[in-house]
This record gives sequence, C-alpha cells and structure tokens, in this order.
Amino acid sequence: MIDLRSDTVTKPTQEMREAALNAKVGDDVYGEDPTVQELEETAADFLGKEAALFVTSGTQGNQIAVLTHCSPGNEVILEAESHIFYYESGAISAFAGVQPRTLKGNRGAMDPAEVEAAIREDDQHFPETGLICLENTHNRAGGAIVPSSNMKEIYSIAQKHGIPVHIDGARLFNAAAAESQPLTEYTQYSDTVQVCLSKGLGAPVGSVIAGSKEFIKGARKWRKRLGGGLRQAGIIAAPGLYALNNMRERLTEDHDNARVLAEGINSMKKLKISNIVDTNIVLADVSGLGMNSSQFTEHLKAEGVLAVTFGPSLVRFTTHYDISRADIERTISIIKEAFE
Repeated sequence: MIDLRSDTVTKPTQEMREAALNAKVGDDVYGEDPTVQELEETAADFLGKEAALFVTSGTQGNQIAVLTHCSPGNEVILEAESHIFYYESGAISAFAGVQPRTLKGNRGAMDPAEVEAAIREDDQHFPETGLICLENTHNRAGGAIVPSSNMKEIYSIAQKHGIPVHIDGARLFNAAAAESQPLTEYTQYSDTVQVCLSKGLGAPVGSVIAGSKEFIKGARKWRKRLGGGLRQAGIIAAPGLYALNNMRERLTEDHDNARVLAEGINSMKKLKISNIVDTNIVLADVSGLGMNSSQFTEHLKAEGVLAVTFGPSLVRFTTHYDISRADIERTISIIKEAFE
C-alpha cells in the first residue's frame, strides 16, 4: 500500500529505534531526563529561542501556547483555515476560554493591514486581543510557505500593540528546507513557536514549543495541568533528537516527489492541481471526473493508494520519508489507468 495520507504515517528508522533503546533516561517531571534536556536545548538553539519544552503533540503544543499567552475572555487572531482553528476540536475555546477571530488569507498568509484592523480597541464591549497566530507551512493552503516578509510585517504590528505572536510551525522544517533558510529566518518574527518532530522529520511521536525562559516556565505548568508531564520520556525524545539532527536536509526529496506527482496528475484531462506545490502537499481537484472526493479516494484505496479527502472535490496527497520516487511513478500510473 502506498500511503500518501499524511507525513504523520512514517515509521521510525532503525537509527531512531536504536536511539530509543539506548536512551539515557530520568524523571522528566523532576527535570532529570538528560535526553529530554538535550532535545530541548538543541531545539531552542535551532529555533533561536531561549528555551524549549518537549510536548506530546503539535496540538498540545499549540494549546499550551494559547493557555500561557492568554487569559479567559481574550480573542485570538488567526487565519480562517489554520490548523488551530480548523483541526483542533475547538480546544482554544474549551480549554483557554478564548474566542477566535478569523481572517481569510492568501495561500495561508493574512493581510497585515487586516490583522491590524482586527486588533480590538480598549472598550468594555470588546474582548482583548491576546494573541496572533501564524501557520507555516500552511496545511489547508496546500503546504504553502508563508513568506518571512509577511511574518515580519505582522510581527511589527503585534509589537506596536503589545500582542504576542505564536507560530504553528508543525511543518516549518519544510519551509526552511524549501527556501534553503535557517529556521530563525521565520522564528525571529515570533515570541513562541511549535514544531512537530513526527511529520516530515519522521520521528514516531512528539513536538517542541520554544520561547523565552519565562514563557517556558509557565508552559511547563500548563503541560502538567494537561497531563503532559512525562517520566522517563527520553525513550520517546531520543528518536526526536535523532530526527532533529539528521532528517532536516532530506525534506527536499519529499518536495521533489510532490512536484513530480503534481505534474503527473495535472497532465490528465479530467484532473487538475489546485495548489502551488511549495513543499510536500498536493491538492487534486477531481470534480472533472463526475465524482466526489470520497468516491475517488475509495477507488484509489482499492488500487493500493491511500489519500485523504480535503473537501467535496479536493483530495490531498502528502509525500514523506517512506515514499520513494518509484511509489510516486506507480501512483501516477494507477490514477491514469483508473481514471483515463
């Protein structure tokens, strides 16, 4: 089975398994796990922040950021199809007691002027704007890279108004690899950032949030409140540390595979690609086939290819470490045979 549903389906490499087996461990709630400490220090260095915190998932990392930055009754400005708004079960409202203020972006990038206009005035009728959230790369925009220039403009506006900025950087490694830039090219325009180790980097579990030492101190308490305080966590941190040190450069292979897949699909008469393929996500519009996305993915599954629906007529394919060029060529052939 060729699994193109998500880059979360990757299996840990042999080196990751060996790292887990041989990890030095301790009770992380007591701050005694040396592998977790090394992971956090390494991540903070890569991300250009004072400190970092290992968390179980990207969603938990984003929620901890909102909980730490905001107070109940605040409002959070974020893009209308951002992961925090779209895919995290309304958690910022359920847990932090904040309400979202969504703005429609262009390929995931919000208009800085609209962001500034959305910041609430000091009025008893309005909630206070407690946080601005960015997402890079942007999932529902098809893995689009939000330009650092856009992030810089929004960050300058946020600083002017005294509002913190958080980056949901679940796939920020993909943006950095695609543009041959250090992570700090993006993270310098934020107060905090969350990055996933279990997507493009291929680790089996875990994410990291980073920011100032004071922020991480508060975030650590929120992690505990959410049940995220772990004991001998080095066993799961070790594969993440290996991934962080060894799996970043190869992400361009996934991007190349995604472009080959997009070109192959776009060459078919009744299918078209609906996104600009910046990184490892391809969005195919199947409406020309006279079927919906669910029917399309079910047919593909029967032929040995897994993808996910992304709307009534959109299907998402995501390339990753476990997908080879041969898998991509086979996928193109399967689609051609089935639908041409």
